[in-house]
Amino acid sequence: MKLFLVLVLLAFFYGYGVSKSFSARPDVVSIGSVLSFDSIIGKVAKVAIEAAVEDVNTNSDVLGGTKLKLTLHDCNFTELLETRKVIRFMETETVAIIGPQSSVTAHVVSYFANELHVPLLSFSSTDPTLSPRQFPFLVRTSPNDLFQMAAIADIINYYEWRDVIAIYVDDDYGRNGIAALSDQLAARSCLISYKVPLKFTANLDEIRDALVRMALKETRVLVVHAYPDSGLDIFATAKYLGMMDVGYVWLATNWLSTLLDTYASVSSEATKNIQGVITLRMHIAESKLKKDFVSRWSNLTRREEIHASIGLNTYGLYAYDTVWLLAHAIDNFFEQGGNISFSSDPKLKELLGGTQNLNALSIFKGGNLLLDSILKADMTGVTGPFRFTSDRNLILPAFEVINVIGSGSRVVGYWNFSGLSVLPPNTLYTKRLDHSSSNKKLHPIIWPGQTTKKPRGWVFPHYGRHLKIGVPNRVSFMDFASYVPGTDMFSGYCIDVFTAAINLLAYALPHKLIPYGDGHNNPSGTELIRLITSGVFDAAVGDIAITTNRTRMADFTQPFVESGLVVVAPIKESHSSSWAFLQPFTCTMWVVMGVFFLFVGVVVWILEHRINGDFRGPPREQFITILWFSFSNLFVARRGKIVGSLGRFVFILLLFVVLIIRSSYTASLTSILTVQQLSSPIKGIGSLLNSKDPIGYQQGSFARDYLVEELGIQESRLVPLKLPEDYVKALKDGPKNGGVVAVVDERAYAEVFLSTHCEFSIVGKDFTKYGWGFAFQRGSQLAVDMSTAILKLSENGELQRIHDKWLLKSACSLEGAKLNEDRPSVRSFLGLFLICGSACLFALLIYFVKMIREINWGGIALEVLAKMHRLIP
Repeated sequence: MKLFLVLVLLAFFYGYGVSKSFSARPDVVSIGSVLSFDSIIGKVAKVAIEAAVEDVNTNSDVLGGTKLKLTLHDCNFTELLETRKVIRFMETETVAIIGPQSSVTAHVVSYFANELHVPLLSFSSTDPTLSPRQFPFLVRTSPNDLFQMAAIADIINYYEWRDVIAIYVDDDYGRNGIAALSDQLAARSCLISYKVPLKFTANLDEIRDALVRMALKETRVLVVHAYPDSGLDIFATAKYLGMMDVGYVWLATNWLSTLLDTYASVSSEATKNIQGVITLRMHIAESKLKKDFVSRWSNLTRREEIHASIGLNTYGLYAYDTVWLLAHAIDNFFEQGGNISFSSDPKLKELLGGTQNLNALSIFKGGNLLLDSILKADMTGVTGPFRFTSDRNLILPAFEVINVIGSGSRVVGYWNFSGLSVLPPNTLYTKRLDHSSSNKKLHPIIWPGQTTKKPRGWVFPHYGRHLKIGVPNRVSFMDFASYVPGTDMFSGYCIDVFTAAINLLAYALPHKLIPYGDGHNNPSGTELIRLITSGVFDAAVGDIAITTNRTRMADFTQPFVESGLVVVAPIKESHSSSWAFLQPFTCTMWVVMGVFFLFVGVVVWILEHRINGDFRGPPREQFITILWFSFSNLFVARRGKIVGSLGRFVFILLLFVVLIIRSSYTASLTSILTVQQLSSPIKGIGSLLNSKDPIGYQQGSFARDYLVEELGIQESRLVPLKLPEDYVKALKDGPKNGGVVAVVDERAYAEVFLSTHCEFSIVGKDFTKYGWGFAFQRGSQLAVDMSTAILKLSENGELQRIHDKWLLKSACSLEGAKLNEDRPSVRSFLGLFLICGSACLFALLIYFVKMIREINWGGIALEVLAKMHRLIP
């Protein structure tokens, strides 16, 4: 078939033809349409198209006397026959074709339309991949599926579901529509977790087998993208399998609303099968044109002698407007001087041997002009304003969100480009866009199972089984999580937080806590997370740090403990010495202060010595004056007075610097003399990196991996410690006696340890920031729900109460002591020194400029000239 199509296209590319032309305004213009007359869309569209042609032909203002000659072909649900019927129109010098009805056929016949320049106007080929760049002669005259998939994605996001299952017909229409839905969901951080493709001809057994496999999945939000003629079989099977009960969410694309609009009296059995389903309908605002056409519908269907009563669906309205769009475009085509002219290619007959009469295919020479007229059309029809955007989509696409209830349905909201709203789109278009969350909502919905409570959207994937939750079987720091041997009982801070969180869930969480570890050593948290990945556990609860490596293996909840790695080292009391008065500042600070005050003294002497007698005298006396002025201001008493404005300016800044330094010195010295001082040779992680001494860490902690992999510390320096008693012994022994210089552990453990061991302390700052959380399998909705529950615990104060119950220990006897850390240094006063120094330099600059301006340059010049005159004979 593809080779046959290529041969046809080659013939058009390289052929030459003879042309047949008609007058610029012929009496009759031939158009065609291909529909499945017995399909839900086709039977309604046939009536609407014939009515539109009749209305156009009776309106002399449209085509100026020219009549449309419509030829209809029935393809009887067959894509191959539909393709053949479209091609047959191209053999009969038809200027435009309304159709095809199927997206599958549109992909094929659009290639012919491209070569023969015959516009195709399809009101029902909604496949979003039918690109105008690839198929320029295919014009969609209704919103394509990209927009309704965006609407469905917004609904899913609005109800905070994250995973969906897609059930669709396995053809171009179904696959490409679901691909568009996947893209829209991804943009909202959602996804399609499972796809259920069905053959167009799938029987009930095949549908049942597919739904049974789907029922084993965790997700309960299902999107059905099918055809109106066969989609009800999916719901009938789902009802039989008990999948239309409480907990399920069913969303159907607009095929379901099309069916309900067409058949007002759907069978009671079919109605029971779709209770609580959400579907979409293309929104068409009320107007006089629409009301008039709706009022004529019963007469039009009666005239067609249709045995069963059919209603008017939205595709019928778009089919009606498509004929009017074509009529206006043809009229504009003639006004621009276009004429109906075709050219045939005799080489096709020679190439194809007359196969299928394809040699009769002819190129419409005015096709490009007619296509341009179609795309530039601007009219108002029964569907409202009808014109195209730059990307050839209809303007202002909008959908109604419909809830199927009882024997009917009701509109619970609307969707347009601004999102979901309870206000009709035409109301929003006339108002200033309001993107507030209060406007983006839907009316209450009755879900499957006749409940108004929003379904959770997922269930546990394994029926009849409790969640297996691993808990570290610790041998130290039992306040966080501990297992009672021989029982199923666990206790501790983490266990209480977990229990309080699941009590806040809107559903029961059947689970079983299982100890992980041999009870003799602290287990590795990373290995516990790996067991979740391998399916041994469904989740992990305990003092589990959230690290980058672990997040690649599991999903974590919101942290319920803020922690990080710290350094714990021995401390000792530091007694005041006879030189304690020098301790408030570092040696560098004392030197910089001396240089700075001497510099300011020199500046003041330069500014004052010409105008202030106190700054004059022999050199030795002036030098003493500078020293006296520089340092006496530290103690308020000073010699002499300042008379110059620049000198006073510098002096005021000097007094400000003195005030700050004196206050800092006083506070620091007071602390040294009155508060018990503690000191440690270790100042933080930097001290450990610069030494070669052994470092302790808690057995099973991720601290070991961090120190080796991130900080590059040799593994031979690391000593695993199991119990708090091991911490004490190793720290007291020190590196010289087989112990460690310090212990690196998480702050939560360190604070518990230090609450009863005051001879040690945290030195330096946290050099990592981590949190503790509960771990679940990747993609599990439980992680999200538990995170929400933990946040609620934090907001209502319950999390703090649990913390105080387990971790609030008695105060250490050295709580009022202060650990000697860095004393005030130059860095602390650098800004102050820079400001004052800059002001001094600025004052000197002004002083020298004033001196230069006061020099009598004229007198100097005359004196120089006089001396030169004496030297010249």
